[in-house]
Amino acid sequence: MKRKTIIIQTGTLLLGIIGGVAIMQNDDAYSSVQSALGQGTRNTVGVNGQNLQSMDIETALMMVQSERTKLLDAQLKSQIESVQNRNTVIMDLNATLSKMQQLLAMFPSQAASSTKLPGSANGVANEIKLLLEKSKVTLVYSTKGEVEDAMQKLKSMIDAQSNSQQMDMLRLQSMSNKRNEAFDVMTNFIKKMQESRSSIIGNMR
Repeated sequence: MKRKTIIIQTGTLLLGIIGGVAIMQNDDAYSSVQSALGQGTRNTVGVNGQNLQSMDIETALMMVQSERTKLLDAQLKSQIESVQNRNTVIMDLNATLSKMQQLLAMFPSQAASSTKLPGSANGVANEIKLLLEKSKVTLVYSTKGEVEDAMQKLKSMIDAQSNSQQMDMLRLQSMSNKRNEAFDVMTNFIKKMQESRSSIIGNMR
């Protein structure tokens, strides 16, 4: 009777393992686990240089899932850096636009579009030059008309960067959710394995 119970518990353990692997079916990790279980015996399968075929199934699955979590962490970190870099770009463009507005205010109110920059605008013009170099943007602003055109281009750039920033934030949220899901799967897997092992050991006594 005890032997039959142990066989049932072992079968339940294997079903739990298969279920855990099925959760990872959309990842490369699934292929690695398949090979580790014997479906790819012709080739050596490894994670971080370690051969999964030489490990027990629990250790192999834990290593694969742990590696998946690490990869998601790396992707999440990269996406956060991308969002931060775009924020910096938007801030620099807004600062440049603000300086352009100051520059435009230095022209006489009735000045024609072809009016050259007044001598008093040299300081602001130099600040704009530095900001544009930092943003790697090229704009012409030697006359009133060119300043107005440059301001419109800056506004378009800021709008485009803001739209891209929204997409970056959506990707960041998606990656964060995937990372949390991977962590939960790994935690639940450890818990299930411990429970199944305890149950099998208890029935063997």
